[in-house]
Amino acid sequence: MKLAPQSVPYRALQKVSGIVVVLFFVVNNNPEWGLAPAAAVAGAVVLAAFAYEVAYYRRFDYELTEDTLDISSGVISRREREIPYRRIQNVDVSRSVIQRAIGVAAVDLETAGGSSTEGSIRFVVPDEATRLQREVQRRKSTGSDTKTDGESADRPGSEASGRTDAGPGAVGPDEEELFAISPGELALVGALSFDGRLIGLLAFLSSGSVPVLSSFIPDASAVALTATAIVGVGGLFLVSWVLGAGIAFSNYYGFRLSRAGDELRYERGLFRRYSGSIPTEKVQALRIADNPAKRALGYASLSIETAGYAPGQGGDQGSQAAVPIASTDRVYRLAREVESFGEPSFHRPPKRIRWRYAFRYALVVGAFVAVAYGVNWYFGAGAPWYAPVALLLAVPPAAHLKWKHRGYWLGDDHLLTRNGFWSRTVTVVPYYRIQNVIDTRTVFQRRWDVATIVADTAGSSSIAGNDAAAVDFATDEAVDLRETLRERLRASVAEHRDRRDRFEWFAGDAEGAGDDGEPAGEGDEPVPDTAGSAPDGDELIPDADDEASSEGDDERRSDVPDDGVIRPDFSGSGRDYSEPAERIDTGEYAVDRNPSDMGGDGRNEDDEGGTDSVDDETDDVGGEANDVDDASDDER
Repeated sequence: MKLAPQSVPYRALQKVSGIVVVLFFVVNNNPEWGLAPAAAVAGAVVLAAFAYEVAYYRRFDYELTEDTLDISSGVISRREREIPYRRIQNVDVSRSVIQRAIGVAAVDLETAGGSSTEGSIRFVVPDEATRLQREVQRRKSTGSDTKTDGESADRPGSEASGRTDAGPGAVGPDEEELFAISPGELALVGALSFDGRLIGLLAFLSSGSVPVLSSFIPDASAVALTATAIVGVGGLFLVSWVLGAGIAFSNYYGFRLSRAGDELRYERGLFRRYSGSIPTEKVQALRIADNPAKRALGYASLSIETAGYAPGQGGDQGSQAAVPIASTDRVYRLAREVESFGEPSFHRPPKRIRWRYAFRYALVVGAFVAVAYGVNWYFGAGAPWYAPVALLLAVPPAAHLKWKHRGYWLGDDHLLTRNGFWSRTVTVVPYYRIQNVIDTRTVFQRRWDVATIVADTAGSSSIAGNDAAAVDFATDEAVDLRETLRERLRASVAEHRDRRDRFEWFAGDAEGAGDDGEPAGEGDEPVPDTAGSAPDGDELIPDADDEASSEGDDERRSDVPDDGVIRPDFSGSGRDYSEPAERIDTGEYAVDRNPSDMGGDGRNEDDEGGTDSVDDETDDVGGEANDVDDASDDER
């Protein structure tokens, strides 16, 4: 299938827009060049980009096969990719304002464990993007039984092409809306958002410019300078708050979360519209976050960590964002829709650890005082540099709050951890999703006889070091927690694997199995036994051999263990199978001194047919081996 035709000029303008801007500034700074040469160069660049995009459009093709999504692309260097459906983590569809105006959408394919987009389709019509998103998810869940429907849907001229639904067997599960953000909640998201990137940028730019900026400071009293600095910092925080509110509003405008079968689907965005899915089978952890303002109003946020890359965003704003804001009770109800965990009762670290936090905060206050003294000495402003000492009054309550909002809880199937006061996060991790249990103890923790237990998962936050962690617990309790987590991890993984791979044993070994080894189903018609059948009206008279074989079959069938697994019996042989077999070189071949078919062959004593001859042959082979042995001894 091909891309949308209107994507050709759009992609061409995307490529040349930067070059055109550069040419504009070059002509502006060099008037002698004139407008005509600049316009000619810009036109040539545009034509070259347009020709390249036409070739790219003609050579780009994608196809939904039975097991893979195949993408062929490239003008000069061809690239062909086959992405198995089972590896596809998410199919993200995004549309900016301009893309919505011209009627195209971008499709990004993310795979588990990938650090970037595995495949991109730029650009297709919105209906085709939605159909592709739903079709990939449907084929992931239904497997190869959709081949017939998929082939008809893949043909551009077919009726199924361009549809989002292809009948009852291809539509997939119905969507159940779980959450839709209201205008009040959207306004609250903006009001409680803060973007500190502007402050960080200004701090970075001014970090090496103190001597330069000092020359622009007017001669004024220390009080006036201090008041100006306070107003400037307040204005900077106000601008950062407005910026954060605008970003949050544009990101979560029209947010909607729904469940369709085994996946969660979301839509969001004002200027750039995102839609995608979160497979519940790929969920690594849930994170319930709040801050003092949200806790005071009774609100929280929910994010879902999956294994893989979050497209289009970073941090907590990618496909992992499940609920931007809702009442705390509602957030916990939605979290239990994904992972059913109980009501947590957190265990806090020992109370003595509050002294450690107080000491650390006191050191931070001392650093502030030292910086204030250095700035006052350098500028000679005569400002009250000792003012930050007043922050020592806030050290005891800050240490207590840090201790109070830390803890862990062990549920039947989940580990819950809680950390942070200004940005508190409750992390929910199923035991079978834990990759590793890590016991860490810094030099300072060892002095306080405490440790931190980290439950490492495959979520994207694990890369940034934001795993579920029980921080600053007594060493004995930390060791017990570590061993408990490891035991529950093993048990949970075994149970999860057993539940996933459970199958049924059929009585009578392979009875009822067809030629291909598959057991006969209930709907299969019985096949008449033509070999032993007799004409109508005649009775089948079993002979003695048939009776003997049937009796032997009954006896052998009675020896089958209850679990259906027949294991070899080596009790009749005196050979030590943990050691390699002793071999004798006869020039052309090697003879095993202890052949594995000696004794313990499991045959019935009543089954005399061929048994004696086999035993005789075995004795002969053993005698030959002994003769060869004696000959070898004589030669030595």
